[in-house]
Amino acid sequence: MQDLLATQVVSLVNTSGTAKVGLGGNSTYPTQTDLDIPISGATTTVVATKSDENVVQIKVTVLGSSISGKVIREVGVFDSSSNMLLRQNFSGIGPFSSSTTVEIFIFLEVE
Repeated sequence: MQDLLATQVVSLVNTSGTAKVGLGGNSTYPTQTDLDIPISGATTTVVATKSDENVVQIKVTVLGSSISGKVIREVGVFDSSSNMLLRQNFSGIGPFSSSTTVEIFIFLEVE
């Protein structure tokens, strides 16, 4: 079952997933449907791979030109219907120059 769920997550993210980065950094609430403070216009790509039978690695890439001068504190991955699949807050990183490319790696372990 773990393998099946991990495979489904990879398929969902790779076929229709999108990512957002944001300025907020508060804890995630169960009713939350979006990032605290998403950066509109941030250019992102998202790719998921299985690194073990029940571990999914998600890589979010953000172009620095779309977050130039900003400090990001949260990342989220969404399906094609804009349902938030995951959100992770962290200590702020940045500010970024326009020539920077930011890669954020998220590891999900299906228990």
